[in-house]
Amino acid sequence: MNKTYNNVIDALKLIGDKHLMIKKTETGDLWDMDLEKNTKYPLYFINPESVSASTNTLTMTFQIFICDMVKTDTTNEQEVLSDTLQIALDIITLIKEEQYDGLYTQEDFNLEPFTERFDNALSGWVFTLPIEVENDYQTCDIPTI
Repeated sequence: MNKTYNNVIDALKLIGDKHLMIKKTETGDLWDMDLEKNTKYPLYFINPESVSASTNTLTMTFQIFICDMVKTDTTNEQEVLSDTLQIALDIITLIKEEQYDGLYTQEDFNLEPFTERFDNALSGWVFTLPIEVENDYQTCDIPTI
């Protein structure tokens, strides 16, 4: 069955809602990330990047940020990086192990750490997540007269 962009976003958000360590899940353009008002961390942010259409599939690519606040004296930075890396690996595992019906990924992943990013000294990990979904290009589904 074909999956829409909404289906994929909803599934990715559901992962964040069910993960016990994630306190807030957001999606949108990176500039939409609610850093000033967001007081709940760790944050799982889904940034849509592109969609590639192949013969029978769509590959939707997202940039995923997992981040948390670091204390002013940075004494908890290693702990933040460790915890946010584990959350990122959990998300990858759930999708690679096909825990969410119709979402697949075949990729190996490069996760990049960041420290003191954005205006409020967040640290964590960012990675690219390509999600492959079926698309059978049914002409019957096209709303035409």
